[in-house]
Amino acid sequence: MPCAWGEVAERAGVSIGSLYQFFPDKRAIIWALAERYTAESQACIAAALADVSDAEGLGQAFSGLVDIYYGLFLAEPVMRDIWSGTQADKALRQLELADSRANAEFLTAVLKRLRPAADPAALETTAFLVWQMGEAAMRLAISVERQEGDRLVAAYKRMALRELLAE
Repeated sequence: MPCAWGEVAERAGVSIGSLYQFFPDKRAIIWALAERYTAESQACIAAALADVSDAEGLGQAFSGLVDIYYGLFLAEPVMRDIWSGTQADKALRQLELADSRANAEFLTAVLKRLRPAADPAALETTAFLVWQMGEAAMRLAISVERQEGDRLVAAYKRMALRELLAE
């Protein structure tokens, strides 16, 4: 995220006064960006998981989503700034937690279709934990050298899929 309000206003193509009218502080900008990202990511996740009907489909969809997520953070440095900003603020952490729960619900729905006899609470717990671990894995992967990050993401996918596909 740019450091100076003037730079933010210049990039947005507005005056500093207009910027302050809509965003009184850096937190407000991060909040708006996080909400926008959340809505877009939830739509992508819902679409990717909507038609999953078997273990192979879950493996492909989940792996593809992890790759998209990782690629986004590698390609868009501002996404890293948003993520860092959400970690530094209690209200923003709550927004991220709510997003994780919503995303885990998409995954839970798939698990319930694939394992109808399984305990629903256990599936919800697994989906939520897998999602949270994925966020932690991405934070770690983008904070190290690319080659190591790629290995970390691949290891996360293997571990998560073993748990998601366990009977």
